[in-house]
Amino acid sequence: MARDSLIGGALWEEYSLEVQRRMNEPTNMGEITEAQKGDNELIIADFGAESCGDAVRLYWLIDPKTDTIVSSKFKSFGCGTAIASSDMMAELCMSKTVDEALKITNIDVEKALRDEPDIPAVPGQKMHCSVMAYDVIKKAASIYKGVDMESLESEFIICECARVSQDTLIEVIKLNKLTTLEEITDYTKAGGFCKSCIKPGGHERKDIYLVDLLLEVKEAKEAEEKSRKIIEAKGDGTFLSMGLVQKIKAVESILEEYIRPTLKADGGNVELMDIQDNGGVFEVLIKYQGECMSCSMNTTTTLAGIEDMLKFKLKAPLKVIVS
Repeated sequence: MARDSLIGGALWEEYSLEVQRRMNEPTNMGEITEAQKGDNELIIADFGAESCGDAVRLYWLIDPKTDTIVSSKFKSFGCGTAIASSDMMAELCMSKTVDEALKITNIDVEKALRDEPDIPAVPGQKMHCSVMAYDVIKKAASIYKGVDMESLESEFIICECARVSQDTLIEVIKLNKLTTLEEITDYTKAGGFCKSCIKPGGHERKDIYLVDLLLEVKEAKEAEEKSRKIIEAKGDGTFLSMGLVQKIKAVESILEEYIRPTLKADGGNVELMDIQDNGGVFEVLIKYQGECMSCSMNTTTTLAGIEDMLKFKLKAPLKVIVS
């Protein structure tokens, strides 16, 4: 086949030499029969991709004593990329335990098919073929374990090509303060292949797109920032959250209601001069007036009474100081 010919809309030269080789001469294509299983357990799993109509059948021979896959074969009913991906997938499963095989991702399959570490093995729109290889592993494992296939997928996958979940994407966007789709792809590979998950109108329809997640995180951040500013401006009702003017008003109201009536009855008074934050302790500076100025208790009993009342009412670390 000429290197510039088209396969599924993609140029032949977009496929790695390893993919081309496995398309034409797959190493692990075939089947395993009951007659071949011996003391091992034979698992046969089928999985089809609705997006393209391709399907793959996976054969595993598993040693039940160790859960190790001693032989792995496949049959592919689809395009050349599906054959190459399935061939590599079957090879990667060999000699692994079932749980280890479950950790094989479609990215692992695609990377194993590369000629160069930084050059994709297949064009982006064909990445779904390696996803199918990943899914049939999950199907085979579910049969062996006797569980539903869905139970082996604990997260909601947004990017099927890179197998990146919604929770992972949101966490990465938040932690790294990502603001563009390009940054998301750089950090997670999501959206870097068939691009269907980026926004509506791509190769496949999605329930949630990367643009939705980016907007969701942005709106949540804006709401959090707005709430923070409101708290800073209005306070949350505690003395610690109040601005200086609010603190002065709070102290003044307590002095007026609980302290001044007693002092005025004896011909004295107290004036609030300032409130200062000294390492987390708020120093309330006051000045006595009238008879209180010469009273012997103005720095002992009276001062302690004012401080105790302010602490009790404001629930804050306070120290009253005569200025």
